[in-house]
Amino acid sequence: METFYMTDTGQVRTHNEDNVIILSNDKNEYLLAVADGMGGHKAGEVASAIVINHLTEEFYGLDSIGNKESAVEFLRNIVTEMNQKIFEYTKENPDSKGMGTTFVCAIQTDDYLLYGNIGDSSGFVIKNHKIHKVTKDHTLVNLLVSTGELTPEEAKYHPRKNVLMRALGANDPIDIDIFDVDIKNDGILLCSDGLTNMITEEQIERVLNEESTAQGVVEKLIRKANARGGNDNISVAYLKRESGDV
Repeated sequence: METFYMTDTGQVRTHNEDNVIILSNDKNEYLLAVADGMGGHKAGEVASAIVINHLTEEFYGLDSIGNKESAVEFLRNIVTEMNQKIFEYTKENPDSKGMGTTFVCAIQTDDYLLYGNIGDSSGFVIKNHKIHKVTKDHTLVNLLVSTGELTPEEAKYHPRKNVLMRALGANDPIDIDIFDVDIKNDGILLCSDGLTNMITEEQIERVLNEESTAQGVVEKLIRKANARGGNDNISVAYLKRESGDV
């Protein structure tokens, strides 16, 4: 496996509220995650850091993440814990009231691939040089599309397209959507909406097919998002299967 991750402030924001990580262990288990913080008194970065730091600590506290059922339980439990930690922080720091974060992750082992998400950061799988979105955005416009009140085209330009219906630190109790994905794939890409709001899935796919390294893909995607305005923080985590990987 070849992996690379990166976060960038973008061209408009004065500070970066995103956090991103790729973790692995000697059992050939990988955990990728992106958290896009928002709200509060410049505390979005605190919320996303709480998530990524707790995730890292818990992952490395395990000898193995175990079978698929254990991984699902791990995700559900850790989301509850991360949510509680954010609410505890806001209680102790009233200025940060209103902060929260999206969360998208992927767990890949030799036996299974799971995605999980809360909010509107995206998880994609790459198969046969094509990109496929796995996760579903928890946004107001996506809800309106699902009920037929908006078309997908109308949703793209809706003035409230970024209104979240679910986020860590905003909902209690919280639940994570989990997706079971075919293990036979060419790669995993996670990103914050700072990428997907700036460049299309077709443009992302083109970069994936043009660049030969994981680092090259991530750096080029971020450059392209910035070249198109970079009006938000941009975070990308990418795992690329190499020839010979199981």
